[in-house]
Amino acid sequence: MSAIQPSFPLNATTAIPAVGFGTYLISNDDAPAAVCAAIANGYRHIDAASGYQNETAVGEGIRLGLAKAGIPRDALFVTTKLWPGNPAWGDAPKTGAQTIAECAASLERLGLDYVDLYLIHAPYGGDMRLEQWRALLELQKSGRARSVGVSNFNIDHLEEIRSTGLPMPDVNQIELHPWSQKPELLAYMAANGIAPIAYSSLVPLSTWRTEPGQDSAKTDEMKADGSVFAEMAKKYGVTEAQLLLRWGVQNGYAVLPKSLNPDRMRQNIDLFSFAIDDPDMTQMAAMDRGDGVAWASGDPSK
Repeated sequence: MSAIQPSFPLNATTAIPAVGFGTYLISNDDAPAAVCAAIANGYRHIDAASGYQNETAVGEGIRLGLAKAGIPRDALFVTTKLWPGNPAWGDAPKTGAQTIAECAASLERLGLDYVDLYLIHAPYGGDMRLEQWRALLELQKSGRARSVGVSNFNIDHLEEIRSTGLPMPDVNQIELHPWSQKPELLAYMAANGIAPIAYSSLVPLSTWRTEPGQDSAKTDEMKADGSVFAEMAKKYGVTEAQLLLRWGVQNGYAVLPKSLNPDRMRQNIDLFSFAIDDPDMTQMAAMDRGDGVAWASGDPSK
């Protein structure tokens, strides 16, 4: 599998591969082999987080994968994330100094000298949010993170940064798929030079959470869409997952599919041999169902 794929610029020196490999909910037992297999199958972006509690295993997979593929560290884009704390869970927000220490701990667990992208995982820092952001800017200046950003931030959270005159995030990693298109947030981000990274791209899969008791996250409107994406995928001779991921990259979003199955890994990165035509993109654009199902950023004052 060729590693050549489109990338999206984040800042003057950093671009992110259009397709990354997500590691959320991959166990410590599975992560080394999964990450190694992803790199072997052409993935050049690995998306991790301290909150996933598998960074050490992901780091092992990175080392194995780089060695097996015979590529240098700088050929791989690695993202990880600060867990900022959440007072609602009895988890005090991290200070700036704690933020810098947490990045150092993530780098040690991953076995890396730097990450290509370091994100604040959620806007739960409250009064510490700006201090955490200043710490990320310091990490970028020191070279421990080549680019910095946020995740799950809404316009109010981003405006809090802008209103201080601080540099804006390079990216905002958010839930994006045809049912959650966030046009106002994306317009604000575009106006302020903030690149989108999409997660949970496969929520609209007709097979997503279809087991009894697993479908509560889907609204009645979502369920009414039925198998429309599966039918559309047949037109292009691709899987439903490939269609949904292609929708993301065709809109200019980096995407983060995850699979432990090497065949699906290969399918999920094979998004550039077809394009969704204008009528289908127009139909999908009309399917927005609101904020999505994976995350609620909540009251920006919290």
